Amino acid sequence: MKKVITYGTFDTLHFGHIRLLERAKSLGDYLIVGLSTDKFNAGKGKTSHFNYAERKAFLEAIRYVDEVIPEEDWEQKSRDVVAHEIDTFTMGDDWAGEFDFLAEFCDVHYLSRTPAISSTLIKANMTKPGVKTG
Repeated sequence: MKKVITYGTFDTLHFGHIRLLERAKSLGDYLIVGLSTDKFNAGKGKTSHFNYAERKAFLEAIRYVDEVIPEEDWEQKSRDVVAHEIDTFTMGDDWAGEFDFLAEFCDVHYLSRTPAISSTLIKANMTKPGVKTG
C-alpha cells in the first residue's frame, strides 16, 4: 500500500481543497491529512473560522481522506513521514521547495493550486457588506 500525506488548516473548506485532496489521493492508496490544530494556528498568527474538531469532521467526510492527524508543530512533518511509513509527501505549489528536505525519506510533490479560490479570499468576501458567497 502506498501512503501519501499532506498538511493544512482546511478552514472554510472549498473546491480548491477538494481538488487538492483528490489529486493527493491519486498519488497513492491511503491519504493522511495533517490538520493544523487551533493552538498551532494561533502560534502562526492565524485564526480559523471553524475549530479543529469541526475542520476534522469536514475532512473525515471527504471520500479521498483516509485518516486525519493533528499537526501541532513545524518539525512534526519529518517525524510523521517516518512514523507513518509515508511514500509520498505533497503540498500545494505555493510551498514549492520548502519541504524538499523530506526527499531523504519519501517522494515530495507540489501540486498546482486551483486558480482564483482560497480560504483567505472567501473569508475576505464574507466580511464585505453586500457580497454574496453562494
